Amino acid sequence: MKRQSTKPGGLVIVDKPSGFTSHDVVAKMRGMARTRRVGHAGTLDPMATGVLVLGLERATKLLGHLALTEKEYVGTIRLGQTTITDDAEGEITASKAAHGLAREDVDAGVAELTGAIMQVPSKVSAIKIDGKRSYKRVRDGEDVEIPARPVTISSFAVHSVHESEAADGTPVTDVLISVVCSSGTYIRALARDLGAGLGVGGHLTALRRTRVGPYKLDRARTLEQLQAAVDDPEGDGLPVMPLGDAAAAAFTRWDVSEAQSRLLLNGARVPMPLFEGDGPVAAFGPDGTFLALVENQGGRAKSLAVFA
Repeated sequence: MKRQSTKPGGLVIVDKPSGFTSHDVVAKMRGMARTRRVGHAGTLDPMATGVLVLGLERATKLLGHLALTEKEYVGTIRLGQTTITDDAEGEITASKAAHGLAREDVDAGVAELTGAIMQVPSKVSAIKIDGKRSYKRVRDGEDVEIPARPVTISSFAVHSVHESEAADGTPVTDVLISVVCSSGTYIRALARDLGAGLGVGGHLTALRRTRVGPYKLDRARTLEQLQAAVDDPEGDGLPVMPLGDAAAAAFTRWDVSEAQSRLLLNGARVPMPLFEGDGPVAAFGPDGTFLALVENQGGRAKSLAVFA
């Protein structure tokens, strides 16, 4: 079989392993794809696993727009202990027995954190405060105050609740949850806030991202699977989703004429129909070529990124 170029352009959907930073995965992909032009859409904490969308070559221009799409997670919240990072990677800062919690109280706490809410991000995060990362300020001993920001929790479901015992003997309650949310949501902050609302504290002990926009776990491959594909002399090489396929899956499609194609590629703002929903629209030429991501400004198309 014919092998593809060693510098493919498109998306690679990775099932990130626990213990790897998103940058670690990018570094691995640079070696596999033999290109420096690799980026990711939406960071996953080292503890978390699951869908991490990587862009190669020209597809890196898609990533900023893909990062803004809806995301889906499954995870476990431990009620009864608070940590400095709001997850299991941080030092425990407070413990309180959390056996005997009523299920209706847990459900009520989850309901309070569902919908359009204002969320204070975790203090140990990459958010910049006066030009310095929040986690660096915390490590330097500063008392960090991060302003709340709007996020949307479309779904916050509780699948099971069971009592357990932490390693230090604290009676805790573990809650298996799933969340569908907007970009910028901190699932570990949901864990923290659920525990705070119940008066016992809480943190995240496991997290798996199952979807980023239209890209789900069924399209994701482990780093080992990807490396095996690259090393297989009889295979097709690295499984890369072509730019056009990636754009058509993630954005509303607009098929334009040859004349409109030329104008768009020359930076002209051509008349554009209204499409349902917000966000960028993917413009495709008459031959099916993905041309550009555009947005509607006053009835005309403004190019956000050109790909043809």
